[in-house]
Amino acid sequence: MNFDEILSLIGGFGKFQKILYIWICLPQIFLAFHMLVSVFTGAVPPHLCHSTRPSADTASSNFNFSLLSDPNRWRELSCTTSLNHSHAVATGDGHPSGSCQGGWEYSTESFQSTIVTEWDLVCENASLNNLGSSIYMFGLLVGAVMFGSLADKYGRRIIILISLTIQTVFGVGTAFAPNFYIYIALRFMVGTSISGVIMNAFVLGTEWTGSKQRMLAGIITDYFFGFGYIMLAGVAYLIRDWRKLQLAISAPGFLFIFYIWVLPKSARWLMANDRKEEAWELIRKAAEMNGKPLTKDVEMCEVYKIEEKTKVKRKHSFIDLIRTPNMRKQSLIVFYLWFVNVLVYYGLSLNISDFGMNIYLTQMIFGLVEMPARTITLFTLNRSRKISQLAFLAVGGSACLMTIFIPKELSVIKTVLAMIGKFGITASLSIIYVYSAEVFPTVIRQNGIGLGSMCARTGGVLAPMMYLLRGISPHAPMILCGLCPLLGSALTLLLPETANKPLPDTIDDVEGSSLSCTAADNLQQVVKTAEKTVGSVLPKLSDIHSSRLLIQAKKILQDPSHPGNPLFTTLPSED
Repeated sequence: MNFDEILSLIGGFGKFQKILYIWICLPQIFLAFHMLVSVFTGAVPPHLCHSTRPSADTASSNFNFSLLSDPNRWRELSCTTSLNHSHAVATGDGHPSGSCQGGWEYSTESFQSTIVTEWDLVCENASLNNLGSSIYMFGLLVGAVMFGSLADKYGRRIIILISLTIQTVFGVGTAFAPNFYIYIALRFMVGTSISGVIMNAFVLGTEWTGSKQRMLAGIITDYFFGFGYIMLAGVAYLIRDWRKLQLAISAPGFLFIFYIWVLPKSARWLMANDRKEEAWELIRKAAEMNGKPLTKDVEMCEVYKIEEKTKVKRKHSFIDLIRTPNMRKQSLIVFYLWFVNVLVYYGLSLNISDFGMNIYLTQMIFGLVEMPARTITLFTLNRSRKISQLAFLAVGGSACLMTIFIPKELSVIKTVLAMIGKFGITASLSIIYVYSAEVFPTVIRQNGIGLGSMCARTGGVLAPMMYLLRGISPHAPMILCGLCPLLGSALTLLLPETANKPLPDTIDDVEGSSLSCTAADNLQQVVKTAEKTVGSVLPKLSDIHSSRLLIQAKKILQDPSHPGNPLFTTLPSED
């Protein structure tokens, strides 16, 4: 009896698991807040240089920033035009003012203050704003590496609690940052904590959930991230000052202190670390809460311990991901898919001001898109992982590429296309979690997903920097957001189909599993023949021999293609 069988006895998704998912999902809302708040706290309002000449005061008081409502228009003029040339701005004949010596004047139509207006992160300092976002994303990469290994050593629950504490303390501290450099240092720490919560909350939930409900349970956490995405638009609309907004999304984290008493440990992790008394205590509690108490016979079963100790006969490392041809090809493709999904997802999410519509409305629309995008995967995944992945990547990439052909005056159409692109990429990002877990064999699955997550975080680091390419061409970021997913869609054709197929357990399974559909059908026929043969022979044997043959038969059915098994070579033909 393994742990999944224990879960099925006590209820794979009963009252205990449902309450657990409430505790897991609540922080997801605040994770979305922290991940996307820089859309508002780092927003760049229309601005012009406050000239040192006396006439500038008059020009400042009379200048109408609505003349610069088009983002491309004010980006073009803001760094070359001073306020005393307001008439020139209106007519499009601004004159270069050089480096601004008299300070900057910012529109207050959409924001009372942002980090840009407070620390003048415009023109020659504009790249610092993108750098700050990239450093935050780098924090996610560091957190994924650090908290992933710590959770394997000390447990999921304690790392979640520590990460929530870091997120709250440093998030509140960010609201009081005295300068930009301390601000990005504090945001880096918040980023590390985000990875700690995301990874370990997901793992804690799946380790307590039955195999049949895991896909649905994983999507539930994504929904709450989407709720946070939508809610952030409303919170930011009501709070236009960046410090107050940062405080508003961080301070409620102190309420999670009650998780010390309600968040359970992972019984599966306790079992694997030979802390079986604690594990059984939690299992009994879950069984009673689900209304399926365990019998003493089940609790005394020690097969699980023996199975866990003998499951893996040799150590594997990340080198095995690239050591053999098929495994190397599949690994590199999956790593690229992780990278491109996160690159484009955050490339679109963090730069919604480029589409020309109201930033708050665009944020809400992009958040609403998350819901159907994640829901549709529930219906497509069971049909085909491969076709689902390449189709959504193609949709996302094509829509992003089409935005470059839309005139800037048609901002609504451009936003609709960007929304379709976001839909495709969001669905693709949900699929890659499931797909990659099925592509990698059991012996190196954790290594594969871990390296895939690192590639994803690398995409997150580069996403804010991608928009520095506007200096080359205003269309360059969206061209990148279009071509990269289309390349990923083409590469997906080289991956195997994994829907409704048994999971590969060893690297040999991957290297020998490049079977055609006919070969796979033949293999299933062999298994059926073995079942019939064993069923006809068993009644004729003594109990002892029956038991031995049953054990051998189970081995055959688990690995029917193994040529070294003597029973395999002696199986009769179907006729």
